This record gives sequence, structure tokens and C-alpha cells, in this order.
Amino acid sequence: MTLLNHRAEGPSSAPLLLLGPSLGTSYALWDEVAPELSTSHRVVRWDLPGHGGSAAGLIRAGATVGDLAGLVLALADSLGIERFAYAGVSLGGAVGLHLAVHHPERLSSLAVICSSAHFNGSRPWEERAALVRREGLSGLAENADARWFAGDFTVPRLVRDHREADPEAYAACCDALATFDLRDRLAEIAVPTLLVAGREDPATPPSHLREIADAVPGATLVELPGASHLAPAQCPEAVLTALRAHLGQGASRGMALRREVLGDAHVDRAQDRQTPFTARFQDFISRYAWGEIWTDPTLSRRERSMITLTALVAHGHYDELAMHVRAARRNGLSPEEIGAVLLQTAVYCGVPAANSAFATAQRVLAEEDGTS
Repeated sequence: MTLLNHRAEGPSSAPLLLLGPSLGTSYALWDEVAPELSTSHRVVRWDLPGHGGSAAGLIRAGATVGDLAGLVLALADSLGIERFAYAGVSLGGAVGLHLAVHHPERLSSLAVICSSAHFNGSRPWEERAALVRREGLSGLAENADARWFAGDFTVPRLVRDHREADPEAYAACCDALATFDLRDRLAEIAVPTLLVAGREDPATPPSHLREIADAVPGATLVELPGASHLAPAQCPEAVLTALRAHLGQGASRGMALRREVLGDAHVDRAQDRQTPFTARFQDFISRYAWGEIWTDPTLSRRERSMITLTALVAHGHYDELAMHVRAARRNGLSPEEIGAVLLQTAVYCGVPAANSAFATAQRVLAEEDGTS
């Protein structure tokens, strides 16, 4: 299958962040933002069909935003990624909203930038699609700066990308915008959601983002003074600040779950021992281990506890094992079930390892029962 053209940056082991573009642009829209985000995420930015390096044949007349979302999921699948954070501008933001409503299990978070849950009805987009199919993109490209940026700001690379996009693919994207309207589904969105509006944006003014923010439970809205429709290009530092705060929610969610599973006393001790030297490691544990892995709903907490106990026995980490025996009890495992897990390790990890594990678990369970 032909995939969307894309560019990947950042460590392959980091959480995945997909960045979606606006109509008429390429992934160059994110040039001032993606490299900075790649210090903490595996950032993959993609091109719309017929834009940048993506094949025009990936989209046909009468396409929908759902069709574009399907191409994004195919890209994620090709990268071996089940869940990912997503941020998109305009049409790219609409793709993110579609994913959050129709494929919520794939998203860990959503950022919708200078976009909308609807794009002012079908007629303007039907007219634009007809114009582009008839006359090409040169005329629209001449007016790109006025639609995209505030003041005298411009990005020649993006204007060139607009002019060089495939007219039929561009028109098919207009078809998708013409039929897009998720206003009656917004309340279903459950992933952490950030809305970013440009106060000078004529295409999707702040009222469109406020409408989404009012409907999506727990959503955050940020309005950027001086920003027009392509905020990541015109105001990259402001967009970076908003995205970093939003993506950092994994650490706060992870810390909350870490406390639920390991207990306040353990986490407080770990925090008290934290130094500038260990601070980034503690953040990594909260953000990735607890905020990304343990919060993944694919496995239950009980199942994760059983896996963790086995792994700790296999590697002889008995201090950590004691901590996770306590965690297993908080996650609902009975002493008998913990014993069954340790007995299984005797078969696959060896009797000496299981012997030490039983001694550790017995001590912890006795302390919990108050018999030691």
C-alpha cells in the first residue's frame, strides 16, 4: 500500500506524536516546531495527498475526512504504533477530531490548531473545488498570504507548496471539508484535548475553537494574539509552549496512577530523594512508564501486575519485587494469585529465582497482615 509521505524525527523509543498539515501546505508547516518537539517525542509529520511528497492518487473526488484519517492510521500501522498523540492544523485538525470520535483507542491526546468541527457548510468548498478543477491553483496561491498570515508575514516555501500541489487532489480535499461536521459528536471525545486559536484567523476564527472547547469534556483552549490561520509557522514559540504543556499531561496522569498503584508513601519517598541529577529519570518514569504504558487500556492493572512480577523475578530485582507485590495487592490480586504467578516463574525463570521471590513476597504479605 502506498503511504502518505512523511518525515520522522526524534528517538525511536519515545512516544509517537503525529503532526497533520493544513490544506495547501506540506509538512514544512511544522519546520519551526517539530525539531523542538522531537526532544521528547518521536515526531512524524505527514503530507496530504497531492501535497509535498504524497501521491495524488491516494485521494479521489468525493473523499471524506474519514478517508484521510484512514490514511493516517495506515501510516501509524506501518510504523508499528498502536497509540499516538496527534496535533493538526485546519484540515489536519479535522482529521484529529475524526480520529478522536471514531478511533479513540488509537489516540493518547489530541491538539486541534486553527481548525473547526465544521467549515461553514458545503457551498464554499464545492465552489473552491470547482474553481481548482477548472483553473488550477495559481490564482488561489496568489492570495495565500492573506488567508494564512497576519500582517506582512509570509513563508515562501509554503506558498510554493500551495502553488505546486496537485489540483485534483486539492479539490478532493475540498470535497472532504465540504461534508465535514462533527458538532453533534464532540461530547464523545474523551482523550485530553487542546484547542489553539489564532485571534487573527479569518478561516477558523476563535469562536470555532471555543465551540469545540465548550463541548469536549475537560478541553483546554489557548488563543494566540497576532496569529492567523497557520499559527505553527507564524507563532512557533507560542504553539510550542501550548503543545509542551499539553503533551506533558502524560507526566501528571502518570504520577496520579503511580500513586494509586504504588501508594503515596513510596512515591513521596522517591520524590524526596530526587536530585537535579535524577529529575529527568523520575519524569521519564512518570511520563512514559506510568503515563503511557500503565494507562494503556489494552491490559488491565491486574494483568500488568502479573507481568511485572514475572519480569522482576526473571531479572532478580527483589527490592522492586517487594514494591510490586504491594502494588499487586492494590490492583486486586489475592495472595493466592500472587503465589500462582511466582509458582509459574519457578518453571520458566528457575527454582532459585522463585525461591527468593517467594521469600520476598511472604515477608511483604506478612507485613500487610500485621503478622511480622
